[in-house]
Amino acid sequence: MEKMDTTQSPSLSSRICTIQHENQSTTTIDMLKDCSPCNNKLIKISDKHAKFLIENLNLLRKQKELCDVILTIRQSQIPAHRAVLSACSPYFKAMFTGELAESRQTEIVIHDVDEYAMELLIEFCYTSRIIVDEKNVQMLLPAACILQIEEVQITCCEFLQKQLDPTNCLGIRAFADTHSCRELLRIADRYAQQHFTDVKESEEFLCLPINQLIDIISSDELNMTCEEDVFNAVMQWVSCDLQQRKQYLPKILEHVRFPLMNARFLVTTVSSDPLIRSDQACRDLVDEAKDYLLLPQERLNMQGPRTRSRKPIRSGEVLFAVGGWCSGDAIASVEMFDPTTNEWRAVAPMSKRRCGVGVGVLNNLLYAVGGHDGVSYLNSVERFDPQTNQWSNEIAPTSSCRTSVGVAVLDGCLFAVGGQDGISCLNLVEKYDPSVQRWIRVASMGTKRLGVAVAVLDGYLYAIGGSDGQCPLSTVERYDPKANKWSSVASMNTRRKHLGCAVYNGYIYAVGGRDDATELSTAERFNPKTNQWTPVVAMNSRRSGVGLAVVNNHLMAIGGFDGAAYLKSVELYDSESNSWKLHGGMNYRRLGGGVGVIKIQQFDSILYGSSSTSTLVSTSPDDLKNRSISTLVDL
Repeated sequence: MEKMDTTQSPSLSSRICTIQHENQSTTTIDMLKDCSPCNNKLIKISDKHAKFLIENLNLLRKQKELCDVILTIRQSQIPAHRAVLSACSPYFKAMFTGELAESRQTEIVIHDVDEYAMELLIEFCYTSRIIVDEKNVQMLLPAACILQIEEVQITCCEFLQKQLDPTNCLGIRAFADTHSCRELLRIADRYAQQHFTDVKESEEFLCLPINQLIDIISSDELNMTCEEDVFNAVMQWVSCDLQQRKQYLPKILEHVRFPLMNARFLVTTVSSDPLIRSDQACRDLVDEAKDYLLLPQERLNMQGPRTRSRKPIRSGEVLFAVGGWCSGDAIASVEMFDPTTNEWRAVAPMSKRRCGVGVGVLNNLLYAVGGHDGVSYLNSVERFDPQTNQWSNEIAPTSSCRTSVGVAVLDGCLFAVGGQDGISCLNLVEKYDPSVQRWIRVASMGTKRLGVAVAVLDGYLYAIGGSDGQCPLSTVERYDPKANKWSSVASMNTRRKHLGCAVYNGYIYAVGGRDDATELSTAERFNPKTNQWTPVVAMNSRRSGVGLAVVNNHLMAIGGFDGAAYLKSVELYDSESNSWKLHGGMNYRRLGGGVGVIKIQQFDSILYGSSSTSTLVSTSPDDLKNRSISTLVDL
């Protein structure tokens, strides 16, 4: 057959191409018709877009491109974009979108805001990052309040809350009151009441205005040794500026509970004071107290604010048991032990089940690091806030998955030490710095360690025992954060993996765990001054995967596995008698759970309420179920 020459027939060539194009279109349409409605589109939500956007907006600002407003604060001029400022600050949104004259101006003069604080706040609007410190907080908080940038306000208040001590709490309280920071005001107020014995000796106390003094001494929750201390504090305040303040004495003493004083003190000290004797109203208050003390049969008819006993808020430490292995699987449950009631209560569970989890307490928040959820090895981190009874997942993950990981706090950072990632045993160490909210690699240990115990003593981080993936270890390493270097110290007397350890009375205690053959009940302690381990009396039960913690100066061993069953029992070490005593038990049996201790006050009380997350729970009979120990022991 003769070959057709399409080059000489444009119309024919065009017709062939058209036919081919139509055939392709028809085929494509047919393919789309065959797709289900659920599969004919692709939706993507970029997790990089927001960061990319603010980085480029900030770059435009720094290069002064597309800026449509200039903020003038004293000698400084700050170019910016109205849209960005309005999105971050209700103050600027009202200014730029309303009928104010500023909405039509390209240069705006800002009053009553420190220029350096304004620069920091504009930087925050464009970067989401701000550093609060002692030098800038007093100008940054007022500026954030004016511009209504709530996130910075909260950060400043959190910073001030962490700085509270008896010498500054009254100043911080007044600062919070001035700037309407209600939560900080409440916390500073509570702190002043809780630490009244020390606060009354401070210079700030002597400078208090009368209304704040009355607020403090009138509180039912004022923490003091006796009512006599309140009277002495008031008289000290008055004598600091006698001529000006003695006129307020009757008004102030209405809030001192004279009927609760010792009768001898009332007669010999209060009644004989020249300021009391010279004022009729003060003498009446003393006479009222004398009647109350001399006529006990009439006290029922004499009840009032001054006869009511104070009930100060008590603060102390509580223990948390986190995750672990129970009923044949990893668990997410968390329990809190309250030493004042000797009760274990369930609190909010973690979002993930975690066995072999590392637990540490940083800034009075509880961190749960890594672990194993029964299926996968984890690198995620969760953080628990006892004031809200909530876990947060907005914490950067560790660089690698880790279970049987050791976690401790040193120099304001959370350290994750060793563990295993499902492929190999690890010697990797990294630290989480909350100021930059990321994990940073530090020097690796000399030995790979899973099931390692960690402790911090005298500025050093200790990695104790564990397993190198082949056999349990007795060796111990110590990390020097200044030199970023690990070095060996004396080995334990016994090889141990999945042991518990804690610092108690200047020693590192190591208890339980497992050696080559069996679970252990033995214990020993390390003296850093002599670089020696010495035996301590054994616990009553063998415990591998045990938690060890110091709560209100008591050493407690929690849970574990005794070779036959998972344990929920707790033992308390008595250093005077050198013995372990049983001390109740958890609601859940736990192997490989983490433990942490948080300082808490009764008013942080979602944990003490009657909600479903803080009631006592029971354990089902199948708690003794277990899988092969060879499967679990290195999770």
